[in-house]
Amino acid sequence: MEWKELLPELRQYVTQFGVQIISAIAILTIGIWASKSVTKLLRKILNRKNVDITLVEFSSSALKFTLYLFVIIAAVSRLGIETTSLIAALGAAGLAIGLALQGSLSNVAAGIMLIIFRQIRVGQFIESGDVKGTVEKVGIFNTTLITIENKVIFIPNSKLINDNIINYSEKENRMIDLVVGISYKDDIDKAKSALQSIIDDDSDILKQPAALIAVGELADNSVKIYVRPWVVNKKAVEVRFRLIEQIKKKFDEENISIPYPQRDVYIHQSK
Repeated sequence: MEWKELLPELRQYVTQFGVQIISAIAILTIGIWASKSVTKLLRKILNRKNVDITLVEFSSSALKFTLYLFVIIAAVSRLGIETTSLIAALGAAGLAIGLALQGSLSNVAAGIMLIIFRQIRVGQFIESGDVKGTVEKVGIFNTTLITIENKVIFIPNSKLINDNIINYSEKENRMIDLVVGISYKDDIDKAKSALQSIIDDDSDILKQPAALIAVGELADNSVKIYVRPWVVNKKAVEVRFRLIEQIKKKFDEENISIPYPQRDVYIHQSK
């Protein structure tokens, strides 16, 4: 008799709790969909206003993370859990996690600084520490680089902002720095004239600023001539490789030698 009396109450509880679970799942599903839609809308608005792609990516990631957090709180609230105590618990847990994850939080702060001060942007070629690559994404916690070998490198934002950053793409033009050694027996003016002819014949080298061709060092085995032409940034690597090859061919034609380090060994025989 007691079991029969308990059964309706149990059925009512299961029905009520089942409705809460279904409602929570619905909130999660619709909330996640809405969060993605709002994030996409933000991307479109920022892109239409020609906002830097780096800021677009970072803002979208931050907005999506925030919206997901609100959706989860709303779903938990629908299950009948008191959100006030939940938020307080999350705050305490957040403080504890924040102390434990100071490095991660510093990555977030560093990412914001990278965006605000525009030290790097998506598509730029940079060097930091011992890595070089094209910036693919500046995320909340790390920055993604693609190397010239097509390797993917993830650099924590805090490490990136604390290291020296060389930004090869920031300026429109770039100087190519080459050092060419000739023998002490060779004519310096002849070598400089040969180098100048190579510079003049290359259409990718800018006329202004004028290229520098000058003796820069009297080394142990050679006279070092500095060759410093200016090119459009995106042509720098291509022109550099081409110049090195053309210099070798031109020096061969002009009988100008490129010395290599040598060492003289004297053998003394005791009598």
